[in-house]
Amino acid sequence: MSTWLITGCSTGLGRALAEAVLAAGHQAVVTARDAGTLASLAAEYPETALALPLDVTDRGQIAATVSQAESRFGGVDVLVNNAGYGYRAAVEEADEADVEQLFATNFFGAVAVIKAVLPGMRARRTGAIVNVSSIGARICPPGSGYYAASKAALEGMSGSLRKEVEPLGLTVTVVEPGGFRTDFAGRSLTQSAEALADYAATAGPRRKENDTVHGTQPGDPAKAAAAIITAVESGELPAFLLLGSDALGAVTGVLEAERAEIDRWSKLTLSTDY
Repeated sequence: MSTWLITGCSTGLGRALAEAVLAAGHQAVVTARDAGTLASLAAEYPETALALPLDVTDRGQIAATVSQAESRFGGVDVLVNNAGYGYRAAVEEADEADVEQLFATNFFGAVAVIKAVLPGMRARRTGAIVNVSSIGARICPPGSGYYAASKAALEGMSGSLRKEVEPLGLTVTVVEPGGFRTDFAGRSLTQSAEALADYAATAGPRRKENDTVHGTQPGDPAKAAAAIITAVESGELPAFLLLGSDALGAVTGVLEAERAEIDRWSKLTLSTDY
């Protein structure tokens, strides 16, 4: 039995993962901004579930959550940074305050939770950190520049963190899901108030009023949750894990295109050395 701390458990992948972790017999600190959405989980698993309110932009709530996790279960073995949301706008359209809030949640919030659990993990010389990113960080769709940037920042930090903590017995992985049937493209998706006509053909189709993908995504959140548990329990948690056939196809295509472009420009690249 291990103890998991999962952020963003009210719906979607976070909820599916919380249910799967508890059903597998683990202990779980399940969190959401509105802890009332987690009441049924706490009632079903009174001995192993601890439901707490957590807004990852609130440093006080983060500290209280980790403290209660340690008091109730003795420490956090697996942290899953799942809390986050989507934001769509052409780069020029976006409101600065919207972008700051996006990064406060998707990047700085995850960093703050990591920093709160690391002292305990370091002391015990064991622990796994799972940061939920998105294929958007690699495929960079038009209209998702700021969301892709927030997840790319999360991935860059995760790669360095993995190298820093591996000698201490800890590990870090980035999970990149493709499209899953969650609220991500529905209730949880935000966008700029302004829509400029010049971007109607690029960023425009991804605006909520034009997007028809919600509810038709190929990914099953329950299967994604099972895959994450399998990876964590494998004893060889990968640095990077794709989830979904669309994720595999899209990211493979990006990598192949990048390699071709690198090769095409390699002569110029090499010309800059002394």
